[in-house]
Amino acid sequence: MKKISLLLLPALILSSISWAAKQPKQSKEKAATTTKSPDAAAAHAAGAPINAKTYVIGAEDVLFIKVWNEAQLTAAYIVRPDGKISMPLAGEVVAAGLTPEKLGADITEALSKSINHPDVSVSIQQVNSKKYFIMGEVQKTGSFPLLIPTTVLEALVNAGGFRDFAKKSGIVIIRGSQRFQFNYNNVYKGKNREQNILLEPGDQIVVP
Repeated sequence: MKKISLLLLPALILSSISWAAKQPKQSKEKAATTTKSPDAAAAHAAGAPINAKTYVIGAEDVLFIKVWNEAQLTAAYIVRPDGKISMPLAGEVVAAGLTPEKLGADITEALSKSINHPDVSVSIQQVNSKKYFIMGEVQKTGSFPLLIPTTVLEALVNAGGFRDFAKKSGIVIIRGSQRFQFNYNNVYKGKNREQNILLEPGDQIVVP
């Protein structure tokens, strides 16, 4: 019995060491999947995919149009200020005001006069027509693409948060001739939620 116990002892020790070594790794992995920093949230928002069925193309947007088996037609196209793109064989095509899916259908129809059964896909390579702006006492000022519905609170997260002397209770959203007040301290606590409006293209957020 003593010989059997001595033989089993090393195996038990190795098993215990192996089990213990796995525990910190599992905890870290769990923490990584359950905790999101503001930076991570901002990165997620910036990299959000564009829905080809709902996104509305605007002037200055950069489109990538792929026509299968037609390399000379596959390229990036910039939407002109008049809302159109110029494409070989298709001619002048209205893009602004359409979704990528609808534009793809229009290009397919136009190319059908020259190509048998064209297979066209349209994607947004760069959004230039829909932006909001943040200025003042935040970590990152400037323009931000408005790819998905975004609230004021989410926009402030995308800007990296506030600087030390920001007046969080006096934030203003400028929309043309309109002015909207935003008290971050209250909204963060669940009060005055109606102030956390959805942004529209061209909105300016001023953090004093």
